[in-house]
Amino acid sequence: MNQEAVAPVINLDDQTLPRYIAIEGAIGVGKTTLARQLAQTFNYQVLLEQAEDNPFLERFYQNQKNAALATQLFFLFQRSQQIEDLRQDDIFEPVRVADFLMEKDRLFARINLDDDEFQLYDKVYQQLTIDAPKPDLVIYLQASVDVLNQRIQTRGINYEQKISSEYLQSINEAYSEFFLYYDEAPLLIVNADELDVVNRQQDYNQLVDHLLTIRSGRHYFNPTFF
Repeated sequence: MNQEAVAPVINLDDQTLPRYIAIEGAIGVGKTTLARQLAQTFNYQVLLEQAEDNPFLERFYQNQKNAALATQLFFLFQRSQQIEDLRQDDIFEPVRVADFLMEKDRLFARINLDDDEFQLYDKVYQQLTIDAPKPDLVIYLQASVDVLNQRIQTRGINYEQKISSEYLQSINEAYSEFFLYYDEAPLLIVNADELDVVNRQQDYNQLVDHLLTIRSGRHYFNPTFF
């Protein structure tokens, strides 16, 4: 007789937890959702991107060329302030999970800006002398353009509906190249096409069990259905 599979229970006893986890991936892949869940599981502070505070973002998706530099500079100042706050709070809040890496800012700038704009952006970046703390674990959520489009449509943010498949593909390619050479922290690359940490508890439990085993190097995770 078939029995319904029961998701494993996450046991955190005697586990050495990564004290700073950063989650990355393209627009709509599920970074914030996973960050909130991990923060709840580990009782961590959560540090989130605040894209809704960027007054240029909606204009960027309407006309990328005209609004790209303003959008990117706003994000640069916003993220640098978040990183500065992170350093200031280290003594008091030593454990946290974030839904971004600081390095993503230059990655998006390289995609969105022309050469002259990027040179100006880079001068500002260098003047800020950003020295972001290194995560103990980076989780890269990797998904196809079709899946990203579906998730963007499902979450229903109006200005995001203007994002083209071509733009999502360029972001995916930039992330793939970036993480091909990334060695600043232990890295877990997750196949997020089939991952559903909201509706399938077993997916989430498997992912947490796997990340708790990582101490160094590069690792891969595919959800297993049972």
